[in-house]
Amino acid sequence: MSEEVDKKNLPRHIAIIMDGNGRWAKQKNLSRIRGHMKGVESVREVVTASRELGIKVLTLYAFSIENWKRPKDEVLALMGLLKKYLLKEGEEMLKNDIRLSVIGSVEDLPVDVQNILQETIRKTERCDGMILNLALSYGGRSEILHAVQGILSDFQKGKIKAEEITSSRFSQYLWTRGLPDPDLLIRTSGEYRISNFLLWQIAYTELYVTETLWPDFDREELLKAIAAYQSRERRFGMISEQLEEE
Repeated sequence: MSEEVDKKNLPRHIAIIMDGNGRWAKQKNLSRIRGHMKGVESVREVVTASRELGIKVLTLYAFSIENWKRPKDEVLALMGLLKKYLLKEGEEMLKNDIRLSVIGSVEDLPVDVQNILQETIRKTERCDGMILNLALSYGGRSEILHAVQGILSDFQKGKIKAEEITSSRFSQYLWTRGLPDPDLLIRTSGEYRISNFLLWQIAYTELYVTETLWPDFDREELLKAIAAYQSRERRFGMISEQLEEE
């Protein structure tokens, strides 16, 4: 039975830490690669469901900076799966009016993966139904340091004054510039960690943790997360009475 969600109170931006591929595979005596392959199926289902629901931005934590430390064969397999996904889903993105964007140190990715990423971004740049934002070779601390370096560079060039460095101005130097902050952050596999993900952007994001492993996360699980989000009162530091007065 599907969870009932209010189509008028959807999170504008959902971010997901997709965790549990390895554990899913281990439980079934399969290789970790098979777990990642099954995880790609969940990506397809969640992207499709999000678009159908009317979610405007979906950010998926696909590969962290720390993931480069994994065994070489696993990293190569993940890069191959990413390339295969983009080649296969590019036309679907166009068909469903989905624009691809990427955050992270993309220059660290293999050249062939960079090329297909840029080609897909170019092909879908006019799509405005939903933004699928992939975090690749991404780390929240690296993003903040990158932003600080950008601000310092502009300050030294006289493009910005110290008093002009506000919270909103700082956000323009982040990789996520132009995107709204996430309303809902979902983490699968029951781990209660942020894992260096969108550290600046999730200051007031609603967190939802599920024991479900990513390969088992589907449309129904997404609806459960959205229903949980809709059951909460978002006060942003205020009290309930103040919200009622608005």
